Amino acid sequence: MKDLTIRGEDRPGTLAETGEILGKANINIEGITGCRCKGKRELHILLEETPVARRTLEEANIEVLEEREVLVVNIEDRPGELGRITRKIANNAININLVYIATNNRLVLGVDNLEKAKTILTQKSQ
Repeated sequence: MKDLTIRGEDRPGTLAETGEILGKANINIEGITGCRCKGKRELHILLEETPVARRTLEEANIEVLEEREVLVVNIEDRPGELGRITRKIANNAININLVYIATNNRLVLGVDNLEKAKTILTQKSQ
C-alpha cells in the first residue's frame, strides 16, 4: 500500500470534493488523516491504486506532494497495542514520521527504514 500526501485549499468542501473525485474513479480510500498546515489542508490517503489515484487527483488540479510506501499492520483494538508495536520499532533505532489508523483495525506507519521495520514486526516474540 502507498500513502499519497495531497494539498488542497482550507475551505468547506475540499475533503468532500476529494472523496467524490476518487469515488467517481472507483478508487477506495483504505485510510485517511489530515491537518491544516500553513493555511492549506494536507491529507494523507492510504490507497492500493496509486497510479490511477494520482492521475485522477492531478487531473482535478489537486496537488500531490508525495507518494510513499508505508507499513500497514493489523492490530488488536485494545489498550497498549500502539505502544507495543511502536516500541519494537523504536528499540531498533527506526524513526516513525507518520502514523494513522486505517480501515479494519490497521495501523499505518511511515518509517525511515521500511524493510527493517517489516522484518522486526514479522519476527516472533522471544
